[in-house]
Amino acid sequence: MKKLLILAAGLLFGFGFTTLAKEKPNILLILADDLGWSDIGCYGSEIKTPNIDTLAKGGVRFTQFYNSARCCPSRASLLTGLHPHQAGVPDMRGPLNERCATIPEVLKPAGYRCYMVGKWHLGNVVNPVVRGFDEFYGMLGGFNSFWQEKPYYSRLPEGRSKRNYATNGFYSTDVFADYALDFINEGQAQKKPWFLYLAFNAAHFPLHAYEEDIAKYEGTYQQGWDKIREQRLVRQKQLGLVPKDLQLTPRSNIPVNKFNQETGWADKDNPAWDALPEDRRKDLARRMAVYAAMVDRMDRAIGRVREHLKRTGQLENTAIFFLSDNGACAEWDPYGFDVSSSATNILHRGDDLKNVGGPGSYVSYGSGWANACNTPWRLYKHYGHEGGISTPCIMNWPAGMKGKGELVTRPSYLPDIMATCVELAGAVYPKELKGHEILPCEGDSLVPVLKGKTAKSRPIFMEHEGNRAVRDGKWKLVALDHKSWELYDMEKDRTEMNDLAAKLPNKVKELSNDWEAWAKRANVTSTSGTKK
Repeated sequence: MKKLLILAAGLLFGFGFTTLAKEKPNILLILADDLGWSDIGCYGSEIKTPNIDTLAKGGVRFTQFYNSARCCPSRASLLTGLHPHQAGVPDMRGPLNERCATIPEVLKPAGYRCYMVGKWHLGNVVNPVVRGFDEFYGMLGGFNSFWQEKPYYSRLPEGRSKRNYATNGFYSTDVFADYALDFINEGQAQKKPWFLYLAFNAAHFPLHAYEEDIAKYEGTYQQGWDKIREQRLVRQKQLGLVPKDLQLTPRSNIPVNKFNQETGWADKDNPAWDALPEDRRKDLARRMAVYAAMVDRMDRAIGRVREHLKRTGQLENTAIFFLSDNGACAEWDPYGFDVSSSATNILHRGDDLKNVGGPGSYVSYGSGWANACNTPWRLYKHYGHEGGISTPCIMNWPAGMKGKGELVTRPSYLPDIMATCVELAGAVYPKELKGHEILPCEGDSLVPVLKGKTAKSRPIFMEHEGNRAVRDGKWKLVALDHKSWELYDMEKDRTEMNDLAAKLPNKVKELSNDWEAWAKRANVTSTSGTKK
């Protein structure tokens, strides 16, 4: 009898899958900005993210999803299915070149309406509308005020109607949700499947948030980054994200750059929280509270979009992705910066603390908090170590999923999103676009993963500003710019604490040769100062 019930349940589920997924799904791609691996609740955070957590509960979470270490390269790779160097965006310059196709350029011929809301950061001339999106609202640049619409935020194509925020006030995270709903409504009215790329600028600097949101977290972060790191690791073990015996890494080093050389923090470790003066601890606790408030607000914006899809009957057949573009941002030392991205730091005291996060402020939160946001990994945005390239990634598609609430441990990376969208949409990845030959997609579709199938592993490569890595099976070869290769067994040592390079020189040679071959094929040109 028990076997018959199991069989009946399987047949019922199979029937549900095939009928619900007959129509082409809508695709919602949500990208957070500078969000650390452990900054949402379902990855161990104390920050309240119930809406993102709901997506994880009904979907799958990836524990080893990789990005390209920095804003522009990651966005180029995400939208094109190529390595950033191939797409023409290896660093903070653009624009996308003519040898790549974007997701909307691939999906539109398959009958999709394509929309973008949020941060583009891939060049101003070659803008989202030029590269296939039907409608756009957001900022073409990389980081601007959350409070001030003009001159930073644009509506394209030119002449389209805009919302008026003169009365209720402008805050970009909320505004992005408004336009996302407008565009979804337009897609629903067209009675076509739609693709929406919702790219928040939260929680990138400048850190800006409403005072009532900040107040929820000020007490939390007065205990400091050392205790937050410990607490997050405990939760990660409870969630099954990391092994029960994993040890917390020491506080991360602060690799040399021109700004921390000016401040005197170059090549030092983040300090113990309790070693800091009380006024400095209060300043830093406020900065992190603002950051947490930004993530909290972004989660509520996502909740608004999800609730709209539920209310209009489209949630069931909408494939939703959520991920971050890189690891948490350490720019440029433990104290963070003020005024602009520079060596300038202001120690805020007394009543001035309440100005941090408001329209008149411009701050970051520094390397100590970035280290906590990447718990338990080493290093941060910019680098090929796990803290730089490990992305929280969630996929949710009720009509087309087998397992729900499961963890996917297979290493995956940004180009896989393009390949997945192509399969979901029944689209054809082009060999040519506008008279130009297009490079083949570098990703593998994740649709089999959604259906509970095991996908085979393959090497994953990255390079940014001379920082480089290759992940192949259990092995990872990684190096900082102008530094020698380090080798880690990721099955035993994903925190990258036990460098095996000296013990296994043949493996180093094998993987470094693979990396060099990839770098030549992928048009990597910024590695002249690297060591073998």
